[in-house]
Amino acid sequence: MDTSKLTGSTAFITGASRGIGKAIAIALGKAGANVALFAKTGEPHPKLPGTVYETAEEIEAVGGKALPIIGDVRDEEAVADAVKKTAETFGGIDLCVNNASALNLNSLGEMEPKRYDLIQQINTRGTYLTTHYALPYLRESSHAHVLTLSPPLSTDAKWFAPGPYTASKFSMTIMTLGVSESESDNGIAANCLWPKTTIATAAVRYGLGGQDMIDRSRSVDLVSDAALAILSRNPSDYTGHATLAEDVLHEEGIDDLSPYSVVEGQTDFHQDLYVEKDS
Repeated sequence: MDTSKLTGSTAFITGASRGIGKAIAIALGKAGANVALFAKTGEPHPKLPGTVYETAEEIEAVGGKALPIIGDVRDEEAVADAVKKTAETFGGIDLCVNNASALNLNSLGEMEPKRYDLIQQINTRGTYLTTHYALPYLRESSHAHVLTLSPPLSTDAKWFAPGPYTASKFSMTIMTLGVSESESDNGIAANCLWPKTTIATAAVRYGLGGQDMIDRSRSVDLVSDAALAILSRNPSDYTGHATLAEDVLHEEGIDDLSPYSVVEGQTDFHQDLYVEKDS
């Protein structure tokens, strides 16, 4: 995988204190990028490992430059200020990665209004705010990408049972693909990325299936490697896709996915949400 186009670029990533966001941030740092980390976690959580400052340290340890910023994607002023600070610190923004997300699979009837508001504000509105304030800087870049961690769209009714969450994740995809259309003349690529299998994150451990599902998951490196591949591509050649991480890796010539298994030798992986079995 040729990541030379990422050397010296600047990325703004939301939710990068742990999990997939952290993995993408470190991978970009290793590729020589400047990475701004926007996340809420500045102090260690009693149950969830990782802070934005720890991620920054790991980025610098692999040769990248990091700018940790504490903030909430629901706060418009905080997002705007963080994006501006990133551009002022590094001289612009080339890559906008919408990773921050909240998970709640309750049905409409079971979900409290405050929980509904939370997932819509983080997932849908957070993606909107981050991308909106990054766009003026992306328009000035010669290698501009928006990458959102959201799924391909599906009309299969089985995904509509957790309606509030599905609406929020599909909205993230729709807005990102919309950017691909509205900003094509400005040379900005916009794509979405999603894994076929569950990924070993805190959200999977505590929000979905515990240790058993973790054992049947793949590592965050699978998504970060796919993200790096997309962000390295020519923006004019690759835009408007809502694609699966495994398919991206296949396009890069990576067909042996066994190194990404959490449990060595595992063959019974848990299918992720919004993915059909024949995908």
